[in-house]
Amino acid sequence: MPRVKVSVIVPVYNTGKYVDECAPSLLGQSLPADEYEVVYVDDGSTDDTLTRLEKIAAAHPNVQVHTRPNSGWPGAPRNLGMRHAQGEYIQFVDHDDTLGPEALERLYEHAKRNDADVVLGKMSSTMVRPRRLFRHTVDACTIENDELMQSMSPHKMFRRAFLEEHGLRFPEGPWILEDLAFVSAAYLKAERISVLADYPCYYWMKRDDGGNNTQHRFNPRHGFWSNCRTIVRQIKDGTPPSDDVDALQNRLLHRLYHVEILSRTREPEILREDPAEQRERFEAARKLAVEEFPAAVREGLPTVSRLRAELLERGDFDGAVALAERVREVKARSAVGGLRWGDGRLVADVTLDLLRGDGEPLVLVERDGKRWLDPELLAGVPGAEDGWEVRDPFRLAYAELVVKDRDREDWWYPEGDLEVRLEPCGEGRSRVVASGRLSLDPQRLAGGRPLERGVHDVWAYVQLLGVDRMVRLTGDGTPGAPAAEPALTGGRLALPYWTGSGQLALDVDQRQRRLGSDTAAAAAANSGRGERSLPLPFIAATDSGPARLKVTVSALTVDAELVPGEGGTTAVLRLPARLKLPAGRHPVSLPKTDAPLAHAVVRDGALLRLEGPAHEAGTGRRLLDAVADNRQVRRVRRRLGR
Repeated sequence: MPRVKVSVIVPVYNTGKYVDECAPSLLGQSLPADEYEVVYVDDGSTDDTLTRLEKIAAAHPNVQVHTRPNSGWPGAPRNLGMRHAQGEYIQFVDHDDTLGPEALERLYEHAKRNDADVVLGKMSSTMVRPRRLFRHTVDACTIENDELMQSMSPHKMFRRAFLEEHGLRFPEGPWILEDLAFVSAAYLKAERISVLADYPCYYWMKRDDGGNNTQHRFNPRHGFWSNCRTIVRQIKDGTPPSDDVDALQNRLLHRLYHVEILSRTREPEILREDPAEQRERFEAARKLAVEEFPAAVREGLPTVSRLRAELLERGDFDGAVALAERVREVKARSAVGGLRWGDGRLVADVTLDLLRGDGEPLVLVERDGKRWLDPELLAGVPGAEDGWEVRDPFRLAYAELVVKDRDREDWWYPEGDLEVRLEPCGEGRSRVVASGRLSLDPQRLAGGRPLERGVHDVWAYVQLLGVDRMVRLTGDGTPGAPAAEPALTGGRLALPYWTGSGQLALDVDQRQRRLGSDTAAAAAANSGRGERSLPLPFIAATDSGPARLKVTVSALTVDAELVPGEGGTTAVLRLPARLKLPAGRHPVSLPKTDAPLAHAVVRDGALLRLEGPAHEAGTGRRLLDAVADNRQVRRVRRRLGR
């Protein structure tokens, strides 16, 4: 019997229908069923969850179900699952999430190839923004790669012997942040950590009933602040202290400080929650920040975050609220220029910056040989009346482009990087700008594979001066109109366009868009002439197979093809050799359009040639075509070998 390569551990409690929605993705893996097992642990459900699980187990030999009294939290069920697991590796999955069909096979092969203790599989999610950690596949790294701290959920693959060697278990009972405690301990102990970024392994989607949102986060019995303190000390115990802001310990603590501490001081939370309750959280966060976090962590923050930390640690709640109100109004702006196809890629020049609430650029002001944060942003913020120095405008600043598969929620990263720079604005002012080149290859973007059929929206993420924003990549095109010419790539049509909101999107294989009136209008200037095919220079093409499309020849709808032309710079329209049409010259058009792409010259039901709409044939030729249905003329032509 084959050994068990992977044990999938799934804690469940009153899961109901979500068990049935998750199960097919676990049971339909490309890894052979006798090489992995699914271990469900029911945490004392009171609905029909256990009945559903037993039904699944009865039909699948590689499924086992265990039960335990209710603990109220996933830590204890996961630990019980680990005790029953037989796999070489363990993959944790929550009952309302799903796996990609090849997830276990790919993760296991990546783990074995790199002898990894922990493997992080690419996540697709509607719960969190895309993480740059998954931009590239990494064979092996350690905790020194502090980008690992971007992914602290337990939905990873762990070598079982590694977990047992170090006694790694989840805290049990109502213990908020149990994921952070377990994962950070594993990162600190692991000798080799791998990242698989070229395949979507884990789908973490928001439930329609909101049931997978963390609720009652600050309930005192869950011990949020004491648990956070425990995790901070765990990191401090596992790393050497240093006053260097870029030392490992301070880089690791930055994530906890930024996410768990500063969130209590910034929008949306500080503006959304009840002020009395939020003051209590603010004070608890201040106490933990002062007592547990080294000063170097605060000093290593970017400009706006460092100001938030200053207001927090001196207990200025009103100042933090005022700053949050001003920063909430800041928006990211994108500009796209020179959009075109080149070498099979959709390319464009991209610039990103930040705007204040009044629509003006967020600037830095030079004074006394130093740079200061935009005084308009700080107007009315208590504690910032004298301004706030920008010590390093590039501190932790970056920007990147991401492409979202609208149907599948997958995020992909186009080639190239955006550079962050200072751009002078005159009068001693400057702004922080990110700029570079979009280079979107539909044939390789999805982890080296072609994009799936569908609509793919282009976004940008910026983190400038401690302000982070996701922004739609927009241009000055008309919403709903084409953004660039169509392209034939990989045997499919790729249609760039501006969405109704003005965002750049790419429709691959005509999921929603079709070649339409804009294409026909461009074709009107085509004066070419071919035999049974005709170059369409307004469609870019790469070396690929044909794309199929419907066209109308007079009133007849036929299947046509677009194939790459010579040199791969144009597409060629090719019609069937036989057409059930009378002899003559017939307009060839796309469905629901009036302007023709070409004209088909037909005789005896055979296609003689295609002509562009602007083609000017000789008078004799036109006359013969016009009377081609005359039997006597056809007889003469046959005798002449025409």
